[in-house]
Amino acid sequence: MPKFQLSSWLPRLPHQVWILAAGRFLSQSGTGFTLFYAPIFFVDRVGLSATAVGIGLGSGSVSGIFGRVLGGSFCDSKFWGRRRTLLLAAMISAAASFMLAATHDFAGLVAGNLLMGLGVGLYWPPTETMVADLTEGEQRQEAFALTRLADNLGLQVGIIFGGVLIAVTGNYRSLFIIDGISFIVLFAVVAIAISETYKPSAATDASPKNLKNGWMVALNDRTLLVYASVNILFTLYISQIQTTMPLYFSKFVPVGTSGEGFSTGTITVLFAFSTFLTVALQLPILKALRLFSHPKALMISALLWGMGFIAIGLTGMATTGNLLLAVLGLSFLSVATVAYTPFASALVVDLAPESLRGVYLAVNSQCWAIGYLIGPPLGGLALDQGKWGADNFWLGLALSVIVAVVILQKLDRMLKEKIIAKKQLL
Repeated sequence: MPKFQLSSWLPRLPHQVWILAAGRFLSQSGTGFTLFYAPIFFVDRVGLSATAVGIGLGSGSVSGIFGRVLGGSFCDSKFWGRRRTLLLAAMISAAASFMLAATHDFAGLVAGNLLMGLGVGLYWPPTETMVADLTEGEQRQEAFALTRLADNLGLQVGIIFGGVLIAVTGNYRSLFIIDGISFIVLFAVVAIAISETYKPSAATDASPKNLKNGWMVALNDRTLLVYASVNILFTLYISQIQTTMPLYFSKFVPVGTSGEGFSTGTITVLFAFSTFLTVALQLPILKALRLFSHPKALMISALLWGMGFIAIGLTGMATTGNLLLAVLGLSFLSVATVAYTPFASALVVDLAPESLRGVYLAVNSQCWAIGYLIGPPLGGLALDQGKWGADNFWLGLALSVIVAVVILQKLDRMLKEKIIAKKQLL
């Protein structure tokens, strides 16, 4: 395979991985414009309750579940393949962004997020499967880390420029328009520079019956299902950072004598710092955790999530030092995120038969849909209970990490048993 080396310290990967990473950077830049500011906009400017906004944002996960089923099946089909599925996802996501830009009520919020959920659902299976197709072994972990780095760097750029745009113009709706344009750019990058990576054999049967059987194989894989149960917890955690935490910081963290929360500018700096950490630490954390099995690396991530949530809960409870606690909490959560993403995707690829790689990664992506279906409404409900409920919500999330660690220990044992069984067959 042709290699593209950007620098001596960056991983040597196929050139299409770098192009795909560039496209994801552009797409996530647009997402960064809206991700952290949407809850504040729909509560403060549109006038919806935190619970209503949580339900509206979470509604996208309903259509996202359907989109991921289609995305996984399309990825493994002769007609669609990875590339056409990704192009379709970009078109639908762009339309959803423009719809949200014109939203003035709860119905519009739900409709826009349902369409966005469908587009995002179609997006993740092909973009993750392409990375798996183009790489193997340790190189695959590096490729997943690189594309996640591109995602996080794009988010950082979007968050910073989104905050600047709001500070200068106060125009939240323009953020959604920019998000739509970013998906159009992604469409152009894929259409021009990305070739199809799916190589079906002559015997490949892409009939609906065969695709249905592929899903049955995945859903009967006990190891995959155990992994999926803990992955839902991880994605629920990430959803809280992106949807609940900005509103929590702005409403429930006492700052100064006024007792009011952090300003929009402070929140922008905090999340820009968080995404900066994810960018700076993605490759170093990957190299540090290579010594561990995938489940053990995920256990380390889980413990970091717990420490981060405790610090965030203390941010609202403390009367002084709130900003320092917020920085500490987001630091833990940033490291937890970069310890999670590449190892989770690589684990699923290792479990998947090559012919069902799209379906297996779609199951992995479904965990994100379910986590985001549960997370935003759960966080919004907690915030609507007042300060006591909002503060203790984060401590409850920290306790749930115990469940995640127990499940990961079971997963580690199951994977070891599979390795032993394979050796006995040889």
